Amino acid sequence: MPESWVNLAERIGSDLHVDLSGPGSRRAVLARALRDAVREGRLAPGTRLPPYRSLAADLGLARNTVADAYAELVAEGWLTARQGSGTRVAERARPPRRPRQPKPVPARPEAPAYNLRQGRPDASSFPRTAWLAAARRAVNGAPNDAFGPGDPRGRAELRGALADYLTRARGVRADPERIVVCSGFAHGLRLLFAGARGAGGGVLRGPFAVESYGLGFHREILEDSGVRTVPLGLDEQGTRVEELTGKVTESPGKQAPRVRGVLLTPAHQFPTGGPLHPARRAAVVDWARTSGGVLLEDDYDGEFRYDREPVGAVQGLDPERVVYLGSVSKSLSPAVRIGWMVLPEHLVEGVLAAKGEREAWASVLDQLTLAEFIASGQYDRHIRRMRQRYRHRRDRLVAALAERAPHITATGIAAGLHAVLRLPPGTEASALKAAAWQGVALDGLATFRHPRATMPAEDGLVIGYSTPTEHAYGVALEALLRTLPPAS
Repeated sequence: MPESWVNLAERIGSDLHVDLSGPGSRRAVLARALRDAVREGRLAPGTRLPPYRSLAADLGLARNTVADAYAELVAEGWLTARQGSGTRVAERARPPRRPRQPKPVPARPEAPAYNLRQGRPDASSFPRTAWLAAARRAVNGAPNDAFGPGDPRGRAELRGALADYLTRARGVRADPERIVVCSGFAHGLRLLFAGARGAGGGVLRGPFAVESYGLGFHREILEDSGVRTVPLGLDEQGTRVEELTGKVTESPGKQAPRVRGVLLTPAHQFPTGGPLHPARRAAVVDWARTSGGVLLEDDYDGEFRYDREPVGAVQGLDPERVVYLGSVSKSLSPAVRIGWMVLPEHLVEGVLAAKGEREAWASVLDQLTLAEFIASGQYDRHIRRMRQRYRHRRDRLVAALAERAPHITATGIAAGLHAVLRLPPGTEASALKAAAWQGVALDGLATFRHPRATMPAEDGLVIGYSTPTEHAYGVALEALLRTLPPAS
């Protein structure tokens, strides 16, 4: 038994450590340690101490040593000893009260009164009961190896369930052996470009073409990896993929390299809305085949469509030239940190090498639960339920605009979780200020514009109608209408 910190939790009922180091006899050291424990409040008044024989055995001391230390503390009033009730900390031996120092409270940004930011599902709609039931079934039926180190590919149960679901619902040509689980879309990007700046290069290297409007932090992931991004224009048919032919980056003093790949949101362009035109879908796959490039397909909002037929994944046209990426951050919750990549065969080993030998990101228990949630049909039922709810919210937004602000047009509304309100030129900044004054959190279209985009800029507001809870949506919509610029 070491002479320093000794745990008495099993005997006393709560964690307690006594320091048996220091000068003096063994009895004096033990008495001092117990006295300090009472004084500091680690032994509360009324706490029953173990019999001296048991404590002596635990600490490796002679019985008489412990008995003498108890007797000394009883004599000093720290402990009480009564026949039949054992030795206890005296009720009057309370530690002196120390003045409580208020802890500094970290400043937090004040939550907006009305949250209409894009990209967030209604958190109150998470299917708690069905998810909990799936978790119980998944854990009860899991093999023992599920509770060991995780496979960097992801659990076979989840990869199999994803392959079936993506093939059926999104038209993806998915083989479980080509699926690698990650913790979300951003994590997938980081794995694909990890080490791209170094001499050895990453799984993929730049330059990479991206859409002129898109999520800034996706571009930042690429550029932080040393991958230059080149913006492509947009029009009513989606991304102008014809600009990929002969597209080069600016590089003063030397021949600039052609782009090696392109990142697109073909099912529902983010944030402007609308699917990529069929001719352009075929054209971008032809470009990848002839140039040796690769298409990264962000299946953003692919499952939430309202007024159109489902648009399948581009990956189905050529699985060897397209990396398909998805997650449950919009369909379920960003709190479930699970995403996936369906990879061309030649990229699988490189991604696994970038990920490491063990799963360090996506919880195996969450993977098992999601696999069961999909296989049981609960995921499909949840998607259908939320599709109806979000469609109703979109309809309320469109109807309110038609009645109160007919000069404002909502676009990109056939699918997705947000709409773009097209504003008169030069009014976006003032509309954002008015929204802030009303306590409405939303984004301006300019927020998503590539800094090197050359296409004409347009004014607009990006409205996430999926974000508020059901009871809060009506008042948020009213507050939004008060921020819109009047008709000119």
